[in-house]
Amino acid sequence: MRINDIFQALSDPTRREILRLLRERDMSAGELADCFPLARSTLSSHFKSLRQAGLIVPEKRGTTIRYSLNVSAAEEALGLIMDALRVGKARKGTPS
Repeated sequence: MRINDIFQALSDPTRREILRLLRERDMSAGELADCFPLARSTLSSHFKSLRQAGLIVPEKRGTTIRYSLNVSAAEEALGLIMDALRVGKARKGTPS
């Protein structure tokens, strides 16, 4: 998992909404598409970005693809983001 891929994936509000929906339950690509006023090709690029960041996992079942949130990757991503922002670490010149 690369931090740049994670930041890129999380930079878009549609991708963040996809993650929020998948936090509730696994969903097919079609179910997710029904939640957005976007072309399926546009959603496909969002899915690709989230897959590359390791944040979602696709599972092909016949002609249907079901997506699930990769919880451990999401937790790791959160940790990387917190490290990048130095959350919980003393600021320079500030007593710890």
